[in-house]
Amino acid sequence: MAGRPVFDPNGFKNVVKDGQTTGFEFACKLQYYRGITLSIIREMKVTIDGEEMPKENVFITVNHETFSLEECRTVISSNYRWEFGEYAGIYVKKEGGLSKGKHHISLLQHIAPSYMPFPLMKNCEADFEI
Repeated sequence: MAGRPVFDPNGFKNVVKDGQTTGFEFACKLQYYRGITLSIIREMKVTIDGEEMPKENVFITVNHETFSLEECRTVISSNYRWEFGEYAGIYVKKEGGLSKGKHHISLLQHIAPSYMPFPLMKNCEADFEI
């Protein structure tokens, strides 16, 4: 059985603020069978073209609010859930963003539901173009 699509093929783009390209973003779905609170996210490891992005440069947006991965651990409000089937925005701070052309992304989603005796990790990969 083929895995369900994780990345929005139209969701990859560079982010420009005040005339400077500060990084890039993409939209992805959770690789879990139900929605989660952000507090169970342990890592979202982003690798682009073989280069792993620093953890402190990765941010997640749900319900129009953006959090660092460290901040996610403290978000206990049910207002900030990543629901099954919904795209979350992932922003990666990277000076200059990504060059125009084709790229390969690998995203490791690592979550730790309290009712599971072990954390769950799922790697997703795709090719895309900026």
